[in-house]
This record gives sequence, structure tokens and C-alpha cells, in this order.
Amino acid sequence: MRIFAAILGLAAISVAHNDHDHDQEPISGPHEGLWYNTLPGDGGTQADSVFSGISTFGRIQYHPCLSSHDVKYDIAFIGAPFDTGTSYRPGARFGPSGIRQGSRRLNLYGGYNVPLKANPFNSWAKVIDCGDIPVTSYDNAFALQQIEEGHNLLLSRAPFTDAKKPGPSKKGKTLPRLITLGGDHTITLPLLRSINREYGPVSVIHFDSHLDTWKPKVFGGSPSQQASINHGTYFYHASQEGLLANDSNIHAGIRTTLSGPSDYENDGYCGFQIVEAREIDKIGTDGIIKKIKERVGTKKPVYLSIDIDTLDPAFAPATGTPETGGWSTRELRTILRGLEGINLIAADIVEVAPAYDTNAELTTMAAADALYEVMTLMVKKGPLSALGEEEELLELKA
Repeated sequence: MRIFAAILGLAAISVAHNDHDHDQEPISGPHEGLWYNTLPGDGGTQADSVFSGISTFGRIQYHPCLSSHDVKYDIAFIGAPFDTGTSYRPGARFGPSGIRQGSRRLNLYGGYNVPLKANPFNSWAKVIDCGDIPVTSYDNAFALQQIEEGHNLLLSRAPFTDAKKPGPSKKGKTLPRLITLGGDHTITLPLLRSINREYGPVSVIHFDSHLDTWKPKVFGGSPSQQASINHGTYFYHASQEGLLANDSNIHAGIRTTLSGPSDYENDGYCGFQIVEAREIDKIGTDGIIKKIKERVGTKKPVYLSIDIDTLDPAFAPATGTPETGGWSTRELRTILRGLEGINLIAADIVEVAPAYDTNAELTTMAAADALYEVMTLMVKKGPLSALGEEEELLELKA
């Protein structure tokens, strides 16, 4: 009873005190300087530690672009969490979230890319993360339609920079660039369909250990129309649909086994040249870069697709169909940087399956670092309006 009486007494005092001081100003909270720090040097601001907060690619700003038609950007990251086109290990549906997790420390020291002498996080370009395209896991045909339409909705918008200037699209407009986080490699087919709607047939640079141009009857048996579209046949379909520019496409990093020499013949019919992974031992990274540039050129629009299994499983174990004898992360990044000058209009990275990664997140970090190089190349190239101006000059000279 004494304790209860004491509590009532304290409550009465508190009420009386509050009534007496009801006009008292509330004490202000902590200064914002405790939460937001301005970094010295060229960096900018750091919202919080890289190990906290919500994951976006490189901790860039997030906008739900598919639910808002007013968001503008020059480069946007978009996820396509689809993996029901795999032939071996599933799990790439978690690729987009895994890659974002692996990218958290990209901006830790300010984001400046020393070899390329540019900072993709602090440039003319507005770069954002648009989240993921909603993709069903129950119907492949519908899922591929979702990916194509979601990608095209974002691709066909006016960019943040130079929206009114001419560009290389079929309608002569300048468009933004999209970087897609896969997902298994099947997603590249709907992405190329989206690209085709805006640009027409494009040249493709394809980093992979596998050809992915197999005829459906060779790869998977093709028991149905939908089963014929998978992560080993999508380039065959892209070729049949006229999505690829003839004889200006190239694979890099190939080292898979084949059903026979006819696989290479079919690959040639699909418009590809092959750079084997083992060629790096003879011609080095410079030789690989030279072959790629000679094949696709520096004038045409180019689509870049990176399968993380280009890397040796020692560097990227978390992938659907690993193949030994691949390149190191350092070699791949060097080759990517060597693509400077090529007109990259869009890109993807695929086959990252985080469930097979180590606790050190080797694969997701490697994927994020590869895209960091790609993003830097896009920023250094400038808005796609520059390519439109080049085309106008060529037409005037002609």
C-alpha cells in the first residue's frame, strides 16, 4: 500500500508540474551534424555508415520508377528477379538484392574511379535505383512480358539531361540508359526486345563462359514453345527475331563444352564472333579489348551483357552454371575499362545466385564492381545526345 501511495503521489506532482509549466518550450533534439557528415575532399555527404540503411546500388537514391511517370534520370538501375530459365542451379531471382548488397561500399571513399579518372556518383548524370520489375515465378511467358514492358516503360522516357536534343533512337530522340540486375540470362531476350523497340537491331558484347546461341532442340529438347526459351537459347531467338545487328556481335570468355563443332557453326549464323577465355594467355587483356572493339566499332549503339560466370568460380562461385578456367575479377575489370569509347546504350549483369556465395560475398561484390566500371564508362561517354549529334554530322557530310 505504501508503494502504491508513493506512485500516486509522484503522479500528482507530475500532473501539477506539467500544468504549471504548460507553456515551456520543448527541449530541441540532437543537432543534425550528429547524423549527417560532410566529408572532406571531393566526396560529398555520407548519410550513414555503409553497413546500415536500405540497400540500393552503390547507395544511390531510390525511386519507385514504375509507379511514378514523373521521375527522370540519365542512368537507372532496375532489377529483374527471374530464374526459371536455368538449366542447373536456380537462385538468380535473388541476384538483384544480392548485387545491391555487394555494392554497398562502392561509394565508401567518395566513388572516384582511379583508372578511368572519373566519378560516376558525382557527374553530369542523374543516376538512380528504380527498384525491381515485378516478375511472376509461375509463368515464364508472362514473366518475360513483364520484363520487356517494365524495361521499355523506363527506357522510353525522356532523360534528365538533354531530353530535347536529338539522339540515336529510331525516333531520333535522346533516351536514358538502363542497367539491369538479373536474374538468369533468359532476361536478356525481353531486354533486347525492349531495346529493339527504341533502337532497332543493336550490336551485342556478351561476356560469358557459354555461347547461349544453342538451337532449342539441342539445348533443352524444346518440348514446348516456352521451354525453348531459356538461358542457353535466348540469343538464338534474338537472332531469329532480328534483334541483333548482323556480324557485329561478340562473345568474350567462352570456355564451355559443346554438343559438337556444329554449335560454333550455328553461333556464326547468329552473328557472333568468339573470344575464348584461354586466349588471354596469349594475347593478354589488351588483345581481348582490341578484338572486341574491332568487332563492334565505336560508332553504333551497343548493348552489353555480362554473365558473372565469365569469372572463374574461384572469384565468383555463386552462379547457376559455373565453369572452371575463367578470368579473374581484375582481368574482367581491366577488359571492361578498355571498352571506353564504345557507345553503350544499356547493359545487364546476370546469373548471380547469392545462395551459393561465401560469407565474404565474393560474387555479389564482383558483380557490383563490374557494373561500377560499366557505369563509369557510360558517364565518361556523356549523354546519348552526343551520339545523335555525330549521326547528324555524318548525314550532313553525306
